[in-house]
Amino acid sequence: MDTLTCLLSHWELLGEGTEIAEQGSHEARVFGSIPPEGLGQSELMKLSFGKIGFSKAMSNKWIRVDKAHEGGPRIFRTVEDIEDQVREKLLLVQRGNSSKLEEKEKNELKKRKLLSEVTVKSYWITKGSSFSTTITKLETELTPEMIANGSWKEKKFKPYNFEAMGVAPDCGHMHPLMKVRTQFRQIFLEMGFTEMPTNNFIESSFWNFDSLFQPQQHPARDQHDTFFLSDPALAHGFPPDYLERVKKVHSEGGYGSQGYKYDWKVEEAQKNILRTHTTAVSARMLYKLAQQKFTPVKYFSIDRVFRNETLDATHLAEFHQIEGVVADYGLTLGDLMGILHEFFTKLGITKLRFKPAYNPYTEPSMEVFSYHEGLKKWVELGNSGVFRPEMLLPMGLPEDVSVIAWGLSLERPTMIKYGINNIRELVGHKVNLQMVYDSPVCRLDS
Repeated sequence: MDTLTCLLSHWELLGEGTEIAEQGSHEARVFGSIPPEGLGQSELMKLSFGKIGFSKAMSNKWIRVDKAHEGGPRIFRTVEDIEDQVREKLLLVQRGNSSKLEEKEKNELKKRKLLSEVTVKSYWITKGSSFSTTITKLETELTPEMIANGSWKEKKFKPYNFEAMGVAPDCGHMHPLMKVRTQFRQIFLEMGFTEMPTNNFIESSFWNFDSLFQPQQHPARDQHDTFFLSDPALAHGFPPDYLERVKKVHSEGGYGSQGYKYDWKVEEAQKNILRTHTTAVSARMLYKLAQQKFTPVKYFSIDRVFRNETLDATHLAEFHQIEGVVADYGLTLGDLMGILHEFFTKLGITKLRFKPAYNPYTEPSMEVFSYHEGLKKWVELGNSGVFRPEMLLPMGLPEDVSVIAWGLSLERPTMIKYGINNIRELVGHKVNLQMVYDSPVCRLDS
């Protein structure tokens, strides 16, 4: 079948236009309502056509208002007769003679909502070159039987569609967390950072807490916040001289600090735990850096950490921490803010605010906030600060070397980017595998 589309346009009167064609325009009816002795303006405005007709009649200079008249403003005619052109134009349209009007006149009446242009679409259907009253089945494949008996000569075959999409091959699909993790890692590498080894989930309390100048009675070291190992319960092999310096700065002070003034116990530092943050890895790397001639470095890590948390829609006992560390001479809080602006700008986050905070191992410390356009409020992104001398100097780093660092979770930006409200739908047995299959590659700057 062949089809031909036809478009026909014509003008039709709207409801008010039909009324004017029958009774006259508002301004003409106003003119006709005014007797020779005039009419009070208040009386005219009571008429259904009074307000619109009055302004139009005034514009046409058919009437005038005597505001000084006794008894209130009074309206008088200024001409003897009028010609109701609006009604005459509408009558032409009503009789099918709209072609006698100019486009400007039609558009003026259209603006007054007196008429509208109507387009009618119609289709002409005719017999095509392959028209037939019977349906012929098209073959989709050439079989050996057709070739053997010669029936293929009488068959009609369906043509190949080389534009059709093929069947998608079965393959693995990256989890949304891994997609976003890859994006973060690429940003760090672009900024010249080196990735730290983070393959030790089990860590000693010494490297996880004590080396960071976190006191042994700190609430974070309680069983309610930390997973302790029962076997092996204790760690060994700490650098003895470094161990003594850490003990001294905790119990007696030093390096300009009075310390915490408590009885520091090596037995507490030996306890094995599931690491609560990847800052323990940063501590190991900084100690290693201090054992050689110092050169400025930039480190990063993205890996799992563990907290003895109550599980809910936004908290898990196991999650990922992203950490960046920069060590150089004379770094200040301004350097930290500058690097944070560069880092988060690459993530597509430009509206940042910094709020003073407290951390045992950084001073000064800042929480980083960003304005969330969807939630219409400021949300916390992560924590940051300058590592304290009580942490760095016992390691053996030069006194004029500063270390700035920041960290954030991987799960929160992933949930925001993929529109996930419950973290248990992102990690764990409740994950929808179809969501993993369908999720596109995440671009943090879009």
